Amino acid sequence: MPPVNGQITDAVTQSNVKVVAESPAMALSNVYQTAAHSTGIMFENAINAQNQHNILTQAATTQGVTQIYSKDTIADAISIAKILTP
Repeated sequence: MPPVNGQITDAVTQSNVKVVAESPAMALSNVYQTAAHSTGIMFENAINAQNQHNILTQAATTQGVTQIYSKDTIADAISIAKILTP
């Protein structure tokens, strides 16, 4: 087998070194991108939970106010029914 040109072996070696040198940076960038994505999903879930809580409190407040206002009406209706019943 004839000997390989030194320039070719140097080029292949340098290509391999470049790939190996870039690997930690690529791995760390993948970690950062995953962390950012997870944080984004966490904030989306927190906002969704807050919206659900706000809807629930509004519904509870509306129900409570409706019951407060209907107390007198129910009492009046019972009183009138007793008056009208012989």
